[in-house]
Amino acid sequence: MDFQGLANPLSDAAMSVALNTLDVNPAVIWTVVAVETSGCGFLSDRRPKILFERHIFHNETSGEFDADAPDLSNSTPGGYGASGVYQYERLARAIKLNKVAALSSTSWGLGQVLGLNAEIAGFNGPEAMANAMVQSEDSHLSAMISFIRHSRLDVALRNSSWSEFAAGYNGPNFRKNQYDDKLRSNFERLSKGPLPDLQVRAAQILLTYLGLDPGPIDGILGSASRAALNSAGAPTTTTIDDSTLNFLRGKLAPPSP
Repeated sequence: MDFQGLANPLSDAAMSVALNTLDVNPAVIWTVVAVETSGCGFLSDRRPKILFERHIFHNETSGEFDADAPDLSNSTPGGYGASGVYQYERLARAIKLNKVAALSSTSWGLGQVLGLNAEIAGFNGPEAMANAMVQSEDSHLSAMISFIRHSRLDVALRNSSWSEFAAGYNGPNFRKNQYDDKLRSNFERLSKGPLPDLQVRAAQILLTYLGLDPGPIDGILGSASRAALNSAGAPTTTTIDDSTLNFLRGKLAPPSP
């Protein structure tokens, strides 16, 4: 598996489903996304953002590989190393040891849902989940929403009970990384606006696929995004519309088969 697919940005339809399912305002969903993946579910090489969890791999393989690959299989959480491409290097090594356990030990996309929770997230196993994750952020968000509903964390989100949500979503050691504080501060920021514009955000993500730097993936059409659009040769415009997105998509090479 090369983990490259269509890598489509989040759509209005998927966001509407998520909002209706959880019965929350948009700032709540963007808060979770901001804390989990800084606002974007894909790397610039069009692979989903992932994190490989060595303690999960240890559990799933009963410690079989602890001695030979302690950085991949360890009873103690952590030892992640660099984010981004390096996580795929770790995943590739783990797949050679045990594919299903490796995919189960990987957190995927916008909401960083663990492959071990694939069925809870609505997929027929961790490999099916991985195949969906490469296609779109819509799949990322759907997995996140399904996990939240299954874990009955939607009430905590509606009540802005960040510590309760953090304990259920991030685990009992959430305070170690101030997860609840990060949620709280991002919610306060996002509640004041502006919220990401999905068209602008999509353009920003497509620009990163083209090797350009639009600045933060925040859905705000700032100077860095305008400069990147200009570098891409996009038609001059004061707003981002379907024609802009189609132009950017047309410049992209098709994903690997």
